[in-house]
Amino acid sequence: MLGPEFMEEITQPPLPELKPKRNNLLTLLCILTFIGSGMNLLSSLTIAGFYDTFVEVAQVFSEKFKLPGMETMMEAKPIFFLVSGLFYAGSLVGAYYMFRLKKNGFHIYTIFQILLIIAPMYFMHMAGPSLFDILLSGAFVLLYGTQLKFMT
Repeated sequence: MLGPEFMEEITQPPLPELKPKRNNLLTLLCILTFIGSGMNLLSSLTIAGFYDTFVEVAQVFSEKFKLPGMETMMEAKPIFFLVSGLFYAGSLVGAYYMFRLKKNGFHIYTIFQILLIIAPMYFMHMAGPSLFDILLSGAFVLLYGTQLKFMT
């Protein structure tokens, strides 16, 4: 009969815990979000801080280059740009958590993307959301959603 000494010899040390690994798609989505939301955060806060100058420059550009949608942007108040900046910061926080493989980052990101779609309707009294904003935000939310299985 085998004694306890024999069992001690064949027991193996515990396996080290494996850290979850972020896959390439999640990394790419997070990097694109850091770039896009980061640039929008900076531009929104800059416009909010220098609103009068922005309106003057936007009027010149609008008249000279006939840029569509510039009139709508000039009608927005500085609070719209400040609030948008805060919403972009929230999106960055959500992306950071997802980059760290935290599932709650997806929920934070999704909430702020919805707020970013709704904000122009509230502040600029638009009839509906921009189709481009819905498609872009929707695509990112769906792609991030496919990555939830890799998050804790």
